[in-house]
Amino acid sequence: MTILAGILMLGILIFIHELGHFCVAKLMNVKVLKFSLGFGPRLFSRKRGETEYMICAIPLGGYVQMLGENPEKDAEGEPLLPGDEKRSFAAKSPLRKTAIVAAGPAMNLLFPFLLLPWAYLIGVPMPAFLDQPPCIGHVVAESQAMNSGFQAGDCIGAVNGVAVGSWEAAEKAVLAKLGEPLHFAVRREGLETVVTLPEPKDGGLEGLQALGLLPRQEARIGALVPGRVAAKAGMAVGDLILAIDDRPVHSWYDIKGLIQGLKEKPGRYLVEREGRRLEFTIWAEKEERGASSVYLIGIAPLQENVTKRFGLVDSIREGASRTWELIELTFVFIKKLLFGEVSAKNIGGPITVVQLAGHAARTDFTSILSILAFLSIQLGILNLLPIPVLDGGHIFFNFCEVVIRRPLSLRTRELAQQVGLVFLLLLMGLAFYNDLARIFFGGGSG
Repeated sequence: MTILAGILMLGILIFIHELGHFCVAKLMNVKVLKFSLGFGPRLFSRKRGETEYMICAIPLGGYVQMLGENPEKDAEGEPLLPGDEKRSFAAKSPLRKTAIVAAGPAMNLLFPFLLLPWAYLIGVPMPAFLDQPPCIGHVVAESQAMNSGFQAGDCIGAVNGVAVGSWEAAEKAVLAKLGEPLHFAVRREGLETVVTLPEPKDGGLEGLQALGLLPRQEARIGALVPGRVAAKAGMAVGDLILAIDDRPVHSWYDIKGLIQGLKEKPGRYLVEREGRRLEFTIWAEKEERGASSVYLIGIAPLQENVTKRFGLVDSIREGASRTWELIELTFVFIKKLLFGEVSAKNIGGPITVVQLAGHAARTDFTSILSILAFLSIQLGILNLLPIPVLDGGHIFFNFCEVVIRRPLSLRTRELAQQVGLVFLLLLMGLAFYNDLARIFFGGGSG
């Protein structure tokens, strides 16, 4: 399911991208020879008019092959027809060539403006805590937040002078200042204080939780793992855990430490269910994770969600606003990545894309729309980077042609594309490494 969802979503985004190139090429009277989704061996091929439409085996990209774009490939195809010379991509002005090349990324950036309003119109599910005041339920041990002096119960009033009234607003303020020192105005036990995090980097794109700040979370069971000891003992979804071995449980974050402290000893779990108090005796199961061991009983917290629905006009406004926000955050991330203000561990690759797509496919339609919009923006901006072999590299070549008033030599373009290809392969290698490290070793944020 996850793999199929990932391939389908990538296919949609690649189709939208290549459709942009195709439509503008036709508008500029350029002859399109091939329109392909995927690379490698052909799975499906059909010729309509002058264009061959294909689906290929490797679903990690696609291409539109235009006459005059690659003389060697042109020579392998059908003979030129009268008037084809004028319909060559190479024969067009730099401005027209730029319009054709830029149309792909532009379509990817415009696509979310269509998708996200539908998500807001249908209804966007989100954790309830996002609308609640940004009060800290737990500070992760040895995290950046704990090392900077945050405490459970702190309520954030402002981030770098920007007032925040909800958890979501605090997240956005942190993301906007990622890579800079963060100054939190905090209310603690009725007093105002300031807590400073010096230039947080790793994982910062995940906001407050990546810094070690977790929202308030009551100790109510939201899911049971089938076959695990908690389910076998008779615990049920909705049970509120009050105490473990007579030690009170105030929030979900208390549970892990108490279970790990018991190890394989039996623990007495006092829960509240529909006004009644019940007690269960449970032996935690030991599980090896690399060089360490953890003890589990097979429970997960209840995540309270709310669904926000908007009217037509508000949906369009919210969708457009969210799209601009995602575009801006992506550019901010690239800038901070180049200047070393965020870690390269935050780069994710195809495995991350497939995981995101699979997770969305198992939830609801609005999640699918949101993930499609997010990935479309990433694809559009990535292709605009001035790296040869990407669309941004071709746009840069066209700019050079305007400046020097003649096309760059074939040798220069080939060398630049070889350098660009090596860089792109290194970037893909890093992305794959981060994906695998996150899966097998818990490293990288993606």
